[in-house]
Amino acid sequence: MKRRSLLLSTLALAAVLGPTAAQAQAPAKPIRIIVPYAPGGPIDVTARQLAERVKDSLGPVIIENRPGAGGNIGADAVAKAAPDGLTLGIAAVATHAINPWLFSKMPYNAATDFAPITQMLRVPNVLVMNAETANRLKINSVADLIAYAKANPAKLNYGSGGNGSAGHLAGEMFKRDAGIFAVHIPYNGGNPAQLALLSGQVDFNFDNLATAAPNIKSGKLKALAVTTAQRSPALPDVPPVAETLKGFEIDTWWGLVAPAGTPKEMITKLNQAFVAALNSPETRTRYAALMAEPAPGTPEAFGAFMKRELAKYERVVKASGAKVD
Repeated sequence: MKRRSLLLSTLALAAVLGPTAAQAQAPAKPIRIIVPYAPGGPIDVTARQLAERVKDSLGPVIIENRPGAGGNIGADAVAKAAPDGLTLGIAAVATHAINPWLFSKMPYNAATDFAPITQMLRVPNVLVMNAETANRLKINSVADLIAYAKANPAKLNYGSGGNGSAGHLAGEMFKRDAGIFAVHIPYNGGNPAQLALLSGQVDFNFDNLATAAPNIKSGKLKALAVTTAQRSPALPDVPPVAETLKGFEIDTWWGLVAPAGTPKEMITKLNQAFVAALNSPETRTRYAALMAEPAPGTPEAFGAFMKRELAKYERVVKASGAKVD
């Protein structure tokens, strides 16, 4: 009788607590971060490291790679996901600043289809020359490069990872601001472009610092300047281009976004968790090995930054004439 009474009491309590108890015992759905590029690259690696850092505050976070169309496929998957805070994505300079002007048709609107969470990182680009070429032409600075180009019209060329790539657009910005001309030679990716520079087939490149650093340290490449507004901790002795060409600033960046319409309280919670992770000493140390500088901030700051970048690259892409379709 006592056992039957206890059972009835337990069932009655379960009936009262029903949904609440079930919810308390049910595992939370994991958050997924869509990376619009293939596994193994710097964006993928840093996203996985960050996901590991926030699991205590947000629960499990899964990385899902959706490469293709210059990042547009993955970004579009984020834009069209439910705005429930469970699907996030990586917004990069290509997907949210360059591609809208590079592609004639876009599956998403970079300005309106996303809710910014926080910028994650920036990786400086660096203006580099083949060391032997720089020595032969007596070019030791940005001013020297500009002076040589003006004195020797159309004799310089530069390489990039392809039409519309970050290296191509940086080169076009440099030519415009410096008032010089150099022939652009596009390659099928950043690695072939760097090999062309190392072999002396091209005179200078704007390369990603993480990619160029080993050859700079070995003396094969000469770093003339970084493209960020300030000096990079990774190359403290190398000045920014802006010290010679005022206002010149172009780098690689990426951050976290959610689909537009995600509730503000969810955005705030996500921002707090990811900013704390980005500010942790362990994260900063791990990112420094990739030449990446954490750049956490508020959703509003990241949204304003992306808006400025979108406007900047409209001018640059249109001036370059680059199109991919």
